[in-house]
Parts: sequence; structure tokens; C-alpha cells
Amino acid sequence: MAATPSAPPPVLPVEQAVEYAAETGHVPANAAAAAAEHDAGGLPQFEFQHWAGQAAYLLILFAILYVLVAKVFAPRLRRVIDERAETVSSAVATARSVQTEAVAQADAAKADLEKARADARATAAGAKARIAAEIQARQAQEEAAVAARVAEAEKAIAATRDGAMAHASAIASDTTRAIVERLTGKAPTAAEADAAVKGAA
Repeated sequence: MAATPSAPPPVLPVEQAVEYAAETGHVPANAAAAAAEHDAGGLPQFEFQHWAGQAAYLLILFAILYVLVAKVFAPRLRRVIDERAETVSSAVATARSVQTEAVAQADAAKADLEKARADARATAAGAKARIAAEIQARQAQEEAAVAARVAEAEKAIAATRDGAMAHASAIASDTTRAIVERLTGKAPTAAEADAAVKGAA
């Protein structure tokens, strides 16, 4: 009886080839090459036959990253930078405006201070002149009152003196008559006594 040729062992991966060899006792045709390739321990990404797929995936990932950066991240970053620049420029403009306003207010305050000082000096000078005029007027009034009192006093003194002189003449005339009468025993007349007193004066 002729022996029937056995079917060739199937081509299986390494793990299934090992299991198949253990069950059937036959080693698949690709087992040795797969085992050699498995034992070599090389990285698939460094093998030339995988470079086309890796390049395709790289291009796809690059395109995705480019789209994300160009359409999502870059506009957001640009918007943030623009907002920050606008904020900084607005703050600088506000600071310059405030500085200009502060300088203007300082100049206005300085002008007001100078005006207030000038007004104060003018008011002081006017008050001084007014007080000096009032003092001079009061002195003139007082001098006039004193002069009037002095004139009244001089009049009173003159009247008193005249009265005293009149009484003195009468007293002198009477005294003269008494002395003459005592010395001569004959009293002179009033006219004679008056004439004698006036002649003696």
C-alpha cells in the first residue's frame, strides 16, 4: 500500500507554530525563520520595510499637529499676546494722562497759591494803610480836642488872672488908702488911691 503524502504544515505565527509542533510533532515551514527573527530581537521601526508606514503616520501626525497649532493654539496665544499688549498700552496711556493731569493740577495749584499770596499781601497793605489813616485821623481829632481844651484853659486862666488883677488893684487901692490915712491921719480919695496904685504899677 503506497503511503499517502502528508499535507505540508501550515504557515503560522511563532506562538501558534510552537503549539502546533507540540500537538502534531510537525514544525511549520516558517517556524525556523520566525524563531530566528524572534531570537534576533531587532526593533521593527528600524527595519526598512516599515519605513513607508512610519513616514505616512509621521506625515499624518505632523499635519494634525500643524492644524492644531495653526488653528487652535496660535490664535489663542496671539489673542493673549494682543490682549496683554493692549492692556499694557492702555495702562501706559492712562499713566501718561494721569501724569499730565497731575502736572496741570500742580500748575493750577501753584498759580492759585501765588494769587492767594498776592491777594494776602494786597489785603495786608490795604489794612495797614486803612489803620494808619484811622490812627492819623484819631490823632488829629485828639490833637484838636487837646488844643480846644488848652484854649479853654488859657481863656479860663486869663479870666481868672484878669479877675485876680482887678481884685488886686482894688485891694492895693484900699491898702494904700489905709496906709496913707494911718500915716497922715487923712484918708485920700478913691481916685487918688487908684491913681497912686496905677502909677506904682
